[in-house]
Amino acid sequence: MTALLLAQHAHALATWSLALASIALVLIRPRNWPEAIWAVAGAALLTVSGLIPLHDAARAVAKGTDVYLFLTGMMIISELARREGVFDWLAAHAVHASRGSRSRLFLLIYAVGALVTVFLSNDATAVVLTPAVLAAVRAAEAEPLPYLMVCAFIANAASFVLPISNPANLVVYAGQMPPLATWLAHFALPSLVSIVLTFLALRLLSRHDLAGAVQATRAIHPLAPGGKLTLFGIALLAAVLLTASALGIDLGAPACACGLFLLLLITLRDRTTLPAVARGVSWSVLPLVAGLFVIVEALDANGALRYAVSALHTLQHWPSRHAALTAGFAIAFVSNLMNNLPSGLISASAIQSAHIAGRIRDAILIGVDLGPNLSVTGSLATILWLIALRRDGLEVSFWRFLKWGALVMPPALLCALLVL
Repeated sequence: MTALLLAQHAHALATWSLALASIALVLIRPRNWPEAIWAVAGAALLTVSGLIPLHDAARAVAKGTDVYLFLTGMMIISELARREGVFDWLAAHAVHASRGSRSRLFLLIYAVGALVTVFLSNDATAVVLTPAVLAAVRAAEAEPLPYLMVCAFIANAASFVLPISNPANLVVYAGQMPPLATWLAHFALPSLVSIVLTFLALRLLSRHDLAGAVQATRAIHPLAPGGKLTLFGIALLAAVLLTASALGIDLGAPACACGLFLLLLITLRDRTTLPAVARGVSWSVLPLVAGLFVIVEALDANGALRYAVSALHTLQHWPSRHAALTAGFAIAFVSNLMNNLPSGLISASAIQSAHIAGRIRDAILIGVDLGPNLSVTGSLATILWLIALRRDGLEVSFWRFLKWGALVMPPALLCALLVL
């Protein structure tokens, strides 16, 4: 019996060590290799070494099907928008609307980012909006960092306005999604507080870069037919996602169907579109997510779920406000250590196992959504944002983002939890 217990403890210790090391490598990116390499390598080592059975690893990969479909649809539409000149067209309009003011351009981008996040999801803000913002600031000949930071921070700050604003919301509330009116009653005020305080912090941090005027607007050329079709596709995607959310349907298949439908329409007009989009999409995101699902499955099977359930049972005996603050900040901290995809999955399983509802569950959701604004690898949306920047030769380091996040995230999270 003693030998068996020692073997079980050794197995758990080895699994935790390898899983956490894999997550650390994803966050640190040694040799600047893509995050996907480290996630897949960690998942493969866990499987090959027998620390997670092959059938469990396969089941974990299958759990991510909805996420893969959702991201595929978003990335296809983003690449079409880039190829068809939609980003340049939007950039020209944004600079024109700013009327030569850097501050006004900053506010405009923040407002658009909030709307895209609310109605298309935070991943859409990272994948679709970031290239448009980069085109806008290059057209305006302005310092790009403050405007690009907006895309990263608003993607998380506005991600709990509606259930569809972040796929993590559907995970945390799996099978128990409240009616939209109830959702807004819970999250409308915390969302407003999060959005406003995040804006004020970003505006303060950017005050020196936003002084002065931007370059005069270049000519706004009308969109080509392919660009108009892409805009139609983005509007259709928003309508489809809202409808799917209202009906309680997973978002992955509708998002992917919209992307493929739009790709088909444009390919019928231009046969070079399909191979160009296939080359342009950052497909490495999909194995990254699959690897994280396997790592989470390994952690769940070796105590992570049990520890999380125990912690939630303890919080149930605390005063409501103290429990909510502790739960929100704890999951925010964990999300920045290991990314909010694995932390959100573990939290969702723990909430269901512990039968948690009410304020604690709401606080966990806010922590999973808003907490990752601390670090550059805290959320999948921010990783997608990083990948979008790298495609254009830009890089934001972990430490540079942390300097901003340390000032932006904690006040917003604290006040959002206090008004919950």
